[in-house]
Amino acid sequence: MNLFEVYSLWNIEPVKAEGCKLWDKNGTEYLDFYGGHAVISIGHSHPEYVKAIERQVENLGFYSNSVQNLLQKKVAEKLGELSGYSDYSLFLCNSGAEANENALKLASFHTGRKRVVAMKKAFHGRTSGAVAVTDDPSIQSPFNTGHEVTFVALNDAEGIENELAKGDVAAVIIEGIQGVAGIFVPDTEFLQCVQAACEKYGSVLILDEIQSGYGRTGKFFAHQFAGIRPDLITTAKGMGNGFPIGGVLISPKFEAKKGMLGTTFGGNHLACSAAIAVLDTMKKESLMKNAEEMGRYLQSELSTCSGIKEIRGCGLMIGVEMKPEYAGVRDKLLFESHIFTGSSKNNVIRLLPPLSVSKKEIDILIHEFKKHTS
Repeated sequence: MNLFEVYSLWNIEPVKAEGCKLWDKNGTEYLDFYGGHAVISIGHSHPEYVKAIERQVENLGFYSNSVQNLLQKKVAEKLGELSGYSDYSLFLCNSGAEANENALKLASFHTGRKRVVAMKKAFHGRTSGAVAVTDDPSIQSPFNTGHEVTFVALNDAEGIENELAKGDVAAVIIEGIQGVAGIFVPDTEFLQCVQAACEKYGSVLILDEIQSGYGRTGKFFAHQFAGIRPDLITTAKGMGNGFPIGGVLISPKFEAKKGMLGTTFGGNHLACSAAIAVLDTMKKESLMKNAEEMGRYLQSELSTCSGIKEIRGCGLMIGVEMKPEYAGVRDKLLFESHIFTGSSKNNVIRLLPPLSVSKKEIDILIHEFKKHTS
């Protein structure tokens, strides 16, 4: 049997990693400024993380959600404390797309409505409901197009107000920072207006913090810069530092009913052990503060480089839009300088390193970046 070839693959096979570094099967060392799609939060192979998973798998790797699992409660308590949402409830699942699916479902249950307002250029996942609120027809099959979704431009507060005033909108879903689109940050005033409109018209506000959350911006969630408190917050990626786990933070206004949501693997013992190790390490090593400081330093150093049209983002979620003549810089960084970065539309290089990244590692990136743009 062959693999179903849906990915465009580099001819690189990482076999080992530590901190912000990876090594391929040939022993070549790489610097990781992408974290595998913003997944690596506390650094590769963090010793406390490795120990936590080893200890757990020696005792119990998995059992279903039909029994008590106190590790789930521990994740909820620690996540609530570190994020500032201790009064919210947590539903655990396996991925970001699944988190968004459950958030959309909760909003529909709560309001009795079907229609959703999403942002143009948004990306929320590839499962049925998540892809329906993703503004990319190329990944929507005919099966996905039956959902009632209206797309409005990011930062168009009037457009949101007009849609919600029709009285049939179950939810508005917004990314804390649009990642796949090329790192676009919602305006503070826009987020505040959307929250006010949702409250006014009885719609649910969902903040997708799957890529922008978990301390990446210097706050636990990117929307916290705007001082708002959404009804539902979705998270995944950095939550497990590579172990698949996702979650929905649910405000007290929602009533839980038996059987309303469910999952086989969500919140399993290994996933929870990984999530606890991530939260403990983030707190112990002050990784949110490091993300804020290193993000500021990285943006400052990037501003001294040539070939850049615009730098966008916050903390360690940075988009570098290159001038057209520098379209090949990302490939040069990877294949000549051995530095992983991400990409996005409009010739944007995405920088999403582990939150533990150092000035020394940033200086290496900047040195190589200048080499390829001078």
